[in-house]
Amino acid sequence: MRVDDTLALAREGYAWLPNRRRRAGGGPVGTRLLGRRAVGLVGPAAARFFYDDNHVRRHGAIPGPVRSTLLGHGAVHTLDGAAHRVRKALFLALLTPEENATLADRVADAWDAAVPTWRGDRPVSLFDETSRVITRAVWGWAGVPLADADVAPVAADLVLMVDGFGTVAPRHWRARRARTRQENRLARLVEEFRADSGGASGAAASGPVRLSGVAGSALDVVAHHRDANNRPLDPCTAAVELLNLLRPTVAVTWFLTFAAHALHRWPEHRGPVRDDPGYATAFVHEVRRFYPFAPFVGGRAVRDLTFAGRRIPAGTLVLLDLYGQNHDPELWPDPYRFDPGRFVNRRIGAFELVPQGGGDPRTGHRCPGEDLTVTLLRRLVPRLAGLDYEVPDQDLRIPLGRVPTRPRSGFVIRNVRPPEKSSNRSVGDVENPPAAST
Repeated sequence: MRVDDTLALAREGYAWLPNRRRRAGGGPVGTRLLGRRAVGLVGPAAARFFYDDNHVRRHGAIPGPVRSTLLGHGAVHTLDGAAHRVRKALFLALLTPEENATLADRVADAWDAAVPTWRGDRPVSLFDETSRVITRAVWGWAGVPLADADVAPVAADLVLMVDGFGTVAPRHWRARRARTRQENRLARLVEEFRADSGGASGAAASGPVRLSGVAGSALDVVAHHRDANNRPLDPCTAAVELLNLLRPTVAVTWFLTFAAHALHRWPEHRGPVRDDPGYATAFVHEVRRFYPFAPFVGGRAVRDLTFAGRRIPAGTLVLLDLYGQNHDPELWPDPYRFDPGRFVNRRIGAFELVPQGGGDPRTGHRCPGEDLTVTLLRRLVPRLAGLDYEVPDQDLRIPLGRVPTRPRSGFVIRNVRPPEKSSNRSVGDVENPPAAST
């Protein structure tokens, strides 16, 4: 019986699996989590092995606390096989390149409208303001626009859901309450929308804001989606999947804040990011590689397996070390040096850069919103680089023991001076090859 590593994981966070592998001399490493046998893997070959449904499946592997905060019960992430493919088609139908560009336009416009309100000596938390900008834009895009008074509290709830998934501390319980509030809200909207003449006219009311879900909107697609058994989703599950479109988009706030941190630490990148769309894309990829978000992903071995000479009995919890792979010196020379140049004119293999998982998002468990994440960052990061602002003294440390982590201060700025309006739209809006590999 191996010593259970649950407390060590809580203490070490992102460094836990890399530390275990280093102490074991590299390769697959055995451990126990929450009393369950587990094995940690890393590298492109491991990612390819992990994302093969004949080897590893998600059903029953995602801990209850993560389902209750980040993903929701009955979410697409917990499904396998035909049920997963049919449910995931819902997301792929909505997160097309055209829809990603439409949503990115909304977010860019919301950002441009918000920046003038940040002027003056008043300290502004970039993390908080970005979450509100994205929340306003994505809820409108989804067909459920928010009243002005609702933007800040809804954004706070979406942030709490992400912030509470990696802990059993009080923020976990705040995240559960936030998810319950928003699931209840969206379940009611789904029921209203379905009751409104088939859900296509957009005439149902929701408080002071009327539903605008028309044919093809996220609200419409989710409300009328049918599962692998040709049954509509119950309102609660529909609400879960709506949140799984809305919540991950707001999670881009973490990456945008990390981008601000990088521009502050290495200001020599500010000009190229602002002026060169290709370099801005490379900068975005390096932010996603360098800074930590999810420490690992997990699934269950569906049968007795062997990987790299290690036997993996059926039912073992298989962990793919995302943070470790994104800092693997065999993949990324000098991995703890921030260097966007490593992504200039480079095509990214499907199992190499894995901040949001690996493989093909159309057929596997890789996040279908990854291209949207990159599209949003390509719009916002050059805008951020084009702002003139001060960074007052604050705690910008990023603790690796906290999951998910971020700069402790939320990255506070003040005396913001926006660029000339005429140049705002042109920078960073040029389309580039998508982030997810082919």
